Amino acid sequence: MSRLTIPARDDVPEASKPILDAVHKQLGAVPNMFRLIAQSPAVLQGYKANNGALAKALDVKTRERIALAVAEVNGCEYCLSAHSYLGLNLARIAPEEIELNRRGRSGDARADVAVRFAAKVAAERGRVSDADIAELREVGYADGQIVEIIAIAAENIFTNLLNLVADTEIDFPVVRVLEAA
Repeated sequence: MSRLTIPARDDVPEASKPILDAVHKQLGAVPNMFRLIAQSPAVLQGYKANNGALAKALDVKTRERIALAVAEVNGCEYCLSAHSYLGLNLARIAPEEIELNRRGRSGDARADVAVRFAAKVAAERGRVSDADIAELREVGYADGQIVEIIAIAAENIFTNLLNLVADTEIDFPVVRVLEAA
């Protein structure tokens, strides 16, 4: 059971209801995380605006790969479950690739650099090296795209923290954190 209330759609503030209705139209359901956030219309509006803007950043596979890597770094099983589902069904990422992403890697050479960087941003709280930035540039990421990688990692850190604090009940096929090697 979640530590913070996961309200029904009818129990959220009026200002949140249209956003939840849009989520329902897009996904066919309203995941627990959205109903959790909906308790604060300001946070829900900010999250949806940021998420909508970042949907134009990079490509969907890279965004999902980053989400998986960051969720694993932060040990967020809600987000691992959600992004494993979205990775398989929305981004059409192969199960083997999802396993690599969770380990902060990718089978795609260019994406591998972005995923490793995003995982390091999360693990080291932004303390990356000049070599990390140079590696991104070597595989063709422009500075604007590096900013996008950081923004996608940061958005996922927010949802990881929210779901860890709330202990949000997982409403996707459950994926558990990998055991430490």
